[in-house]
Amino acid sequence: MKHTVSRTLPRVLRRRDACLCLAAVLVSGFGTSALWLVAGVWVKDLTGSDGLAALCLLALWAPTAAGPVLGALADTVRRGPLLISLHLLPAALLPVLTAVDSPGRVWLVFAVLFVYGAVGVVQDAAESALVAGAVPASLLGEFNGLRMTVSEGLKLVAPPTGAVLYGAYGADAVVLLDAASFVLAAGLYACLRVPEPPPALGERVRIGEGARHLWRHPRLRPLVLAGGATMLCAGVNGAALYAVIDALGHAPAYAGVLYAVQGAGSVVAGLLAGPALRRLGAHRLAGYGIAVTAVAAGLRAVPSDAVALLCSAAIGAGLPCVLIAAFTAVQRETPDALHGRTAATAHTLVLAPNAIGLAVGAALVEVVDVAVLLAALGVVWAASAALPRQSAASPSRTADRSSSDANPA
Repeated sequence: MKHTVSRTLPRVLRRRDACLCLAAVLVSGFGTSALWLVAGVWVKDLTGSDGLAALCLLALWAPTAAGPVLGALADTVRRGPLLISLHLLPAALLPVLTAVDSPGRVWLVFAVLFVYGAVGVVQDAAESALVAGAVPASLLGEFNGLRMTVSEGLKLVAPPTGAVLYGAYGADAVVLLDAASFVLAAGLYACLRVPEPPPALGERVRIGEGARHLWRHPRLRPLVLAGGATMLCAGVNGAALYAVIDALGHAPAYAGVLYAVQGAGSVVAGLLAGPALRRLGAHRLAGYGIAVTAVAAGLRAVPSDAVALLCSAAIGAGLPCVLIAAFTAVQRETPDALHGRTAATAHTLVLAPNAIGLAVGAALVEVVDVAVLLAALGVVWAASAALPRQSAASPSRTADRSSSDANPA
């Protein structure tokens, strides 16, 4: 597998537009990761309310529910100019937060974060469509793996950087850093040379077509369902984190160690997922990823530091396999005219259940012993590994032979 990675990564990185897209993700993602942590701390400091601090994350995530509607925008205009505009908009809006200096103005934080989240939904849809045109289908798995590695790697660096800036210079420094990151990302997207067909002007855009495409497609439907089930279980698992830490006898700050180990697992998985996708196919890779995370979630019931660290790394490695398999298949199997709506709908169906899982897990962890909860979760999660299976097509070992991934698990 190492030799496969060493051969395929240069093929991705030799492509100018792929490198520019990855650089834009790196730059804007750094600012975003720094801000999401600081926003909650800032609101907590201003109001003293844990509930209001938690609402910052809700404000960012809430627009995901409107993904099918917001994603339609990416199918009505050229994606390159749209991405530039979508990065300049938050860059212009974020400096408004420098006026927040009292509890009475905290509403501005929620309003800006909500717009920020809505813009992010359209950005993801437009970027997915643009990448599908800039990167050959045979390399989409590698690109998405690298993108996951970049995103997860940023989570290890950017939040601590934001916390240091906040402690030294206040929230304004983090806000302006994030705004500058968006300006730089817009400049990178402006350098792209991806040919785009003109949008179908005057043609009615049916918002529900993305969902219909996912549901009717024999390979996409099981992958998206598997992704949603996985993120639902991941939410329950995440809600049990502090109960696990209590069982280990550590202070809540130990969560930072577990998050770091999980992030490291995701970084490694992102590098290996592309070659694994080529060898196994999307459905088999997703099934293996679910199995790994299910076993790891169940084993977290064992009160051992070594087991907890190993399980965090395994969960970090397993989750990206499911997400990369699902989103890469969507890119390969979706017509360009439908790509924005389909990608945004897939993101909603896969990622929104995580919030539901967090809410369910938060309620269950109060009334069920954490060891029992995690053991049961592992069983339920393992059962969902059957979702990616389908037998409609014969397996094809590599994506080089076709732009579609028809590999059954």
